[in-house]
Amino acid sequence: MTPTNRRILVVGAGFAGAVHARTLAENGYRVHVIDRRPHIGGNAYDRVDENGIRVHVYGPHLFHTKNEAVIAWLKRFGRFTPYQHKVRVRLPDGATAPLPINRTTVNIVHGTDLQTEAEVKAFLASVAVPIAHPANAAEYLYSRIGTALTDLFFRPYTRKMWLMELEDMAASVVQRIPINYDDTDTYFERTQTQMMPVDGYTALFDQILSHEAITVDLGVGYEKGMERDYGHCFTSMPIDEYFDYVDGELPYRSIRFHHRTATEAPEQGWSVTNFTDDGPLTRETAWHIIPHHLVERTGRYTYTAEEPCDYKDNGFERYYPVKTADGRFQARYDLYKERAKDLATISFIGRCGTYQYLDMDQVINQSLAHVGKWIAERSGQGAA
Repeated sequence: MTPTNRRILVVGAGFAGAVHARTLAENGYRVHVIDRRPHIGGNAYDRVDENGIRVHVYGPHLFHTKNEAVIAWLKRFGRFTPYQHKVRVRLPDGATAPLPINRTTVNIVHGTDLQTEAEVKAFLASVAVPIAHPANAAEYLYSRIGTALTDLFFRPYTRKMWLMELEDMAASVVQRIPINYDDTDTYFERTQTQMMPVDGYTALFDQILSHEAITVDLGVGYEKGMERDYGHCFTSMPIDEYFDYVDGELPYRSIRFHHRTATEAPEQGWSVTNFTDDGPLTRETAWHIIPHHLVERTGRYTYTAEEPCDYKDNGFERYYPVKTADGRFQARYDLYKERAKDLATISFIGRCGTYQYLDMDQVINQSLAHVGKWIAERSGQGAA
């Protein structure tokens, strides 16, 4: 029988849990993974629907990174294909414009005829509001692109997505969105590697978790005291839920998904369309545009629109931590983080465990570093 200190409990079969589980298994630990959902993959879970289209059940997951170590680790478990993600915004007159903002966007919205990057930079500088130290998302955007583009592209979306004004949001929420001064119309930075798993994320997770030292039980939630049968527990459950909300709830925004089937697929070079209107929907994904997502040709195409809501109004499905300009919820999380320091055999991991909005590559990198350090400390080698 494996000694208790070599048996590890991992709560959550998303990227954070799967990376921890695989790394532990490859270092001689026996790992028991549980997830209260009926599937592996966390929010990256995908499946092929009745239209023969691969759909990401919890919204589009588009892999991009500059981290070569993360790429190398992922490619151990599946095949990947290059993919340049593109987004267009539907304007009030029905026309569309690229997002992130580029030269084409500026010309469409402002009615200009800017020809060079230098002209675009000079024009945006002329409409920008001089704010030396932006205190919130509105001030950051005003200082970069001016009021017209901010109020058209970001203000309505923010109201729907967060139920807040840009002035109430932390600048970090929008700082991750680049500005392209030329005609580049890809959503992510050009210096990043963008790729998608050929066989989908679920198949990728199946390979990550396929190890003789890993067992997986689905439809099983964490109950306090489970960790007593293990040497350690790595949990991606919400940290405030673990502590019975003693310091108050950590709020999240969630998404309701509305699927529709079309028998015609207009030719377009982008997969996601954002909406600038005052309606409840923020964006819609045309899945067949993404490589290897048109799995079977049925003559039917799946489109998925997103309607943001509070996580308590959507079965407690937590997607996006709420980050405010005054940092009040971060301060609340810090109270839970302090409480967690007293738990010698439990570590909180992932988006809900650390109350962070993390891209997939960040979760993988953070998890590899975290579990690597944990293993090294217990093998007498010190911190990795």
